[in-house]
Amino acid sequence: MSDKIEDIIGYPSLEFVTNQDVEGFITGLHKSPFHGFSVEFAEHRLYNVGESTKNIDWKLYAKTDKFFVKKYEEETNLRCLLVVDNSSSMLFPIDKESSFSNPNKITFASYACGVLVQMLSRQRDAFGLSLISDKIDLITDIKSNFGHKKYIFTLLEQLLKPYNKDNKLQTDIAPILHQLAEQVHRRSLIIIFTDLLSLKSDEKELISSLQHFKHSKHEVIFFYVNDQQKEIDLDYNNRPYRFIDIETSEVIKLNPQEIRKAYKEAIESKIRSIKTSCENIRIDFVEADINKGFNQILLPYIIKRTKMH
Repeated sequence: MSDKIEDIIGYPSLEFVTNQDVEGFITGLHKSPFHGFSVEFAEHRLYNVGESTKNIDWKLYAKTDKFFVKKYEEETNLRCLLVVDNSSSMLFPIDKESSFSNPNKITFASYACGVLVQMLSRQRDAFGLSLISDKIDLITDIKSNFGHKKYIFTLLEQLLKPYNKDNKLQTDIAPILHQLAEQVHRRSLIIIFTDLLSLKSDEKELISSLQHFKHSKHEVIFFYVNDQQKEIDLDYNNRPYRFIDIETSEVIKLNPQEIRKAYKEAIESKIRSIKTSCENIRIDFVEADINKGFNQILLPYIIKRTKMH
């Protein structure tokens, strides 16, 4: 998996920059509340003989006849938690052999996380992974060393599994996100990949859980992973089908053409509403159609963020 990610043109040279202060533990690319030599002025301290003179405040010297050095906010590394919906619905479509170039939803999310881990690793940022369904299936430590990176890639590779009808994982995303918000270090970056097919949580509960992250000073990026053609446009032949819920095995028999218009309008209205709610609380909402490929979704989004900073 990691070999393929290295071959994605464009990603390795990009810097993934956060929108807000983050707390870290080594010097990196991102602004922090801690002090060092960097961008924004914080306070003065007396100059120590032998250190660089580049940060001496010469105007203050003219007034006091003493050497003072400007202290700045240091730039520190980021803590990032990648959250992947691991429920059975993420294995859709199940009627094709999923691959990097032809992914189902969980494959798309796995490789997208791999790309982000590579970027974060190059910046010496810390990263971790959480897999969720109707519970927290996994949450790793958030670290930045090479061994941890290999461990994360191993976990992501394990998600590239064929559909198993006997292994059903359902989704109840809102309470799980609330739990994660309680566990993750404040002022982290949270990147969520989900298809929003939650059996219990409604839109209001979802937004409440995302607000919980914001209350803890996290930055949140929400990737809505979907198959536009099959899940939203209902692009099927004009004949009856048996639609089987991957998570519950519930069966519905119908002709998609008979409900296509009303169904599409309802789904698109729901997504617009969630997207607007996210924008209102300053959460990036990214629609990720797996049929468009990584270079049409992830790369333009990261370039956009880079230009903003």
